[in-house]
Amino acid sequence: MDFIFIEELRVKAWVGIYAREKSGPQTVELNLTFGVPDSAAEHDDIADTIDYAVVTARIRHELSERHFNLIESLGEFVVNMLFEEFGAPWVKLKVAKIGVMKNVRRVGVHIQRSRPGVVVPSMG
Repeated sequence: MDFIFIEELRVKAWVGIYAREKSGPQTVELNLTFGVPDSAAEHDDIADTIDYAVVTARIRHELSERHFNLIESLGEFVVNMLFEEFGAPWVKLKVAKIGVMKNVRRVGVHIQRSRPGVVVPSMG
């Protein structure tokens, strides 16, 4: 099974429940891995896969326009976008707020989802 990964994508996003978090966007870091059709490598054609440049542009745009109370909701939004707009069969996502707590580098969630009947592969 083929997959694409995007690591350490930093995006300005509106997320949080505290007043300091609602006063402006903050940096979140996303690490994504998602399935793509095996045929992409066979045909060497971008039309047979998911264009990671388009994915990152969509994530940047959407997260700059919306507010999420919870980082879990932000993550679910990104996963659903990959399913609905890009046709990914499965998604693994790690999303973290950076530097929001004293003496804590990151706070975040891991989410993994698949379409019905699709098994998310173990990456080791």
